[in-house]
Amino acid sequence: MTKKSYEVLNDPFLNKGTAFTKEERKELELIGLLPPQIQTIEEQAEQVYAQYKSKEPLINKRRFLMEIFDTNRTLFYYLFSQHVVEFMPIVYDPVIAENIENYSELFVNPQNAVYLSIDSPETIEESLRNATKDREIRLIVATDAEGILGIGDWGTNGVDISVGKLMVYTAAAGIDPKSVLPVVLDAGTNRETLLEDKLYLGNRHKRVYGDKYYDFIDKFVQTAEKLFPRLYLHFEDFGRSNAANVLHKYWKTYPVFNDDIQGTGIITLAGILGALKISGEKLIDQKYMCFGAGTAGAGIADRIYQEMLQQGLSEDEARSRFYLVDKQGLLFDDMDDLTPEQRPFARKRAEFTNANELTNLEAAVKAVKPTILVGTSTQPNTFTETIVKEMASYTARPIIFPLSNPTKLAEATAENLIKWTDGKALIATGIPADPVEYNGVTYEIGQANNALIYPALGLGAIASTAKLMTNEMISKAAHSLGGIVDTTKPGAATLPPVSKLTEFSQRVAEAVGQCAVDQKLNREDITDIKAAIEKIKWIPKY
Repeated sequence: MTKKSYEVLNDPFLNKGTAFTKEERKELELIGLLPPQIQTIEEQAEQVYAQYKSKEPLINKRRFLMEIFDTNRTLFYYLFSQHVVEFMPIVYDPVIAENIENYSELFVNPQNAVYLSIDSPETIEESLRNATKDREIRLIVATDAEGILGIGDWGTNGVDISVGKLMVYTAAAGIDPKSVLPVVLDAGTNRETLLEDKLYLGNRHKRVYGDKYYDFIDKFVQTAEKLFPRLYLHFEDFGRSNAANVLHKYWKTYPVFNDDIQGTGIITLAGILGALKISGEKLIDQKYMCFGAGTAGAGIADRIYQEMLQQGLSEDEARSRFYLVDKQGLLFDDMDDLTPEQRPFARKRAEFTNANELTNLEAAVKAVKPTILVGTSTQPNTFTETIVKEMASYTARPIIFPLSNPTKLAEATAENLIKWTDGKALIATGIPADPVEYNGVTYEIGQANNALIYPALGLGAIASTAKLMTNEMISKAAHSLGGIVDTTKPGAATLPPVSKLTEFSQRVAEAVGQCAVDQKLNREDITDIKAAIEKIKWIPKY
């Protein structure tokens, strides 16, 4: 039955607000329910943007934009498309972190999300059906919220990360918002402040681990795949102990993706490829060190390792180029607390005469002499002047990526890295960074923002109806993005700017989709990947 009257106004997928025409107002029984003036979407957007500009601080800007999102999806995404660079850090990282910390206290609207509880696994199918009704879901972002950004375990509050991630999918790659679904998998929380908070809306018990947890995840995955047979499933911000296990369980069966493990790896690889395009060096000649060997750090190392294999190195040759540093210092293979993801890259103590002294980053850098240093530690200011100048002393163009976010957790600032290396460092940061003026050169700073890659990756997979997300598809994405760098420009960034997000998302999606077709992974007949992408792309217009 066609929705009418307030049902239409209260449906964010249908509501146009003051843009409903006289004919539509008559047909949908909206006469008298709206002010008489009829506006265009352009006029609405101008009006909303003026209100947005008046809001302070940044968290209030985000909450205002969410009000528009909650009431009129088309207007929200039209506005987002006009102000991508400005809105990205407001709608998503870093401002979203503050909203997650206060989600329960400020809860008003579920924003079409699905809240699944480990205490009620029998309701999973009913919940998914209730949330979607007659909508065909092509994309789910699901989180168990144990490893949210750099702020950790936030339980059900973490659902906001799924909502925010899907916003970027639509804004960057044109994924139809009617076809997406944010999901939180509430297995409890270990954050005492949440457990003691009378306003906290999630399960008030410690996190559940082990078989019960994995059974819960499996029931969700199997049910979602049954209900939505053309689904692309994105896992987000799972905890260190579970993230890789969950991804590896399903990646050879369904088209699944973990942004923290794979997305961060792809964007970092793309940035490194861009840096090497500037320096004229080869990836297989580099010595790689990461500081922070959790889910993201180990995932990045594995992606770069896989790329070295594709470029011709043997497994032993490739592994010999990797050094992981975590809270214990340089990781050695005799440590009993290594994760399965860290173990392949752990070194032997016999390689060093001072192995027992390599318990911090500075000592490790001096002993190893890496040419690439990537930070995912969430330990601020740990890429010190001493460490950075040490790298600059033995490599002409040190590649240094302080990727931790939000801003307060970054390992270094781009300005310091440029200054300490006399402009030699090739940099990407995890948060937006202003250009740096140094000795008459303007250094553009690439942002290793996963938003540069995962929306296009998803679009390519969805458009090609891919059965799986393969290493080959991921490599194509990294190469297509890394190849955009302008090497003729002094101070060129290692990654393309967020301002051109929609343009290169198309390029990346085409590369990924074509790779899926070439691998014969398409479930439907696809003869022209560009046409397939255009067919499913959604444009925010009434």
